Amino acid sequence: MKLVFAGTPEVAVPALDALIASGRHEVAAVVTRPDAPAGRGRRLVASPVAERAEESGIEVLKPLKPRDPEFLERLREIAPDCCPVVAYGALLPKAALDIPAHGWVNLHFSLLPAWRGAAPVQHAIMAGDEITGASTFLIEEGLDSGPVYGTVTEEVRPADTSGDLLTRLAFAGAGLLAATMDGIEDGTLKAVPQPSEGITVAPKITVEDAQVHWPAPALRVDRVVRGCTPAPGAWTVFRGERLKLIQVTPVPERTDLAPGQLAVGKNSVHVGTGSYAVQLLWVQAQGKKPMRAADWARGVRITEGETLGG
Repeated sequence: MKLVFAGTPEVAVPALDALIASGRHEVAAVVTRPDAPAGRGRRLVASPVAERAEESGIEVLKPLKPRDPEFLERLREIAPDCCPVVAYGALLPKAALDIPAHGWVNLHFSLLPAWRGAAPVQHAIMAGDEITGASTFLIEEGLDSGPVYGTVTEEVRPADTSGDLLTRLAFAGAGLLAATMDGIEDGTLKAVPQPSEGITVAPKITVEDAQVHWPAPALRVDRVVRGCTPAPGAWTVFRGERLKLIQVTPVPERTDLAPGQLAVGKNSVHVGTGSYAVQLLWVQAQGKKPMRAADWARGVRITEGETLGG
């Protein structure tokens, strides 16, 4: 088939690579978000998908909005058979959805209908899911509600951050998306409507969502930290300033600390929660680089009775 691939961040690159490498389909063009300011100089930088497409000599389309008439006209000229999508980042209008004969097929990082929305991997970790996965489905005008072509499952490991899990799903999902394109082309794959039960939603995680609440149980604290790493980054307050929490680990045997209460050992920093303590392993103070929590504690000279969380 002739394909137009839509995607923007690094997590979409493995799927683009898989489609290019398959040799079975032609990736005629790529649709991605416009260049965005990045770095200290805030200079405009192309998306990871745009960079990979340009390296491969593939035409890159960067509409401000996918309903722009110029973009829709170019898409009609290309006349794709199907448009595979991975984390494109913009809502597709019906005028665009109607152009390819086989529609737009999205690779979504959950087992639909669970975790429809922008942050499925973060929510799966924060909810304590033991199994998650990826799904390919036909995009319709509802939120991730279209019929499903295929799925692949992935175990959520006890120490997984959302970054760890998303990386594994990006590669597993790339194979799934390529296989879905093959099945659509040869007519062996039919999309199946999603069940009406088991629907959960996964809205974007905000900075406010990423604040750790110490009266919560230790397992909840650990899940919030892992689910919000690397972005937007879990945080708490220490001496009136934000402290980013990069890695913690529950310590079930320590139950003597009140929620938020700090206890500093020679090479350890423990914090009380609503159940038992967690140990801080890596933190990042405002304006500083990430560091081991024990080194941070020595530098700030924590006194007895000090707490996190304000």
